[in-house]
Amino acid sequence: MEISSYVTLEEVRQLIVEGESFEVRDARTGKDLTRAVLLQILAEHEDIGLPIFSTQLLTTVIRFYGDSLQGIIGNYLERSIQVFSEQQQQLRGQIGNLVVQAPRSLLNQLAERNMEIWKGLQQGIKSGLSATPDKPDEEQKAKPRARKRVARQ
Repeated sequence: MEISSYVTLEEVRQLIVEGESFEVRDARTGKDLTRAVLLQILAEHEDIGLPIFSTQLLTTVIRFYGDSLQGIIGNYLERSIQVFSEQQQQLRGQIGNLVVQAPRSLLNQLAERNMEIWKGLQQGIKSGLSATPDKPDEEQKAKPRARKRVARQ
């Protein structure tokens, strides 16, 4: 259903919190402003209370612009947040069943588990980027190599 109206940033934020799908367009030009509005909401909420994005994190993300990994980092961060959100939902479901263990302790365990996963992921990426082929010994160098042809469609 398409609803056209003028909304405030707080109203857009409330739509997000409620899980509503939406799109923000300029009334005069029809230009999609959704990303710009979302970034503005983030910027405003980063100034309130405890920020999510540290200066170091923002600096690191900015460094990816123009880098060969720029196209990858967005998907990586999106998937990471998705996994974190799924884990958060699971945690909320389990908290109702747990009376003895404090939620803070559960969050710490979850954070430690995530760090182990991240370290493994980083090692995998690092080893994949820095892997060098094994050097053939002298005997293998002398032998002619057979080449395989792969037909691409």
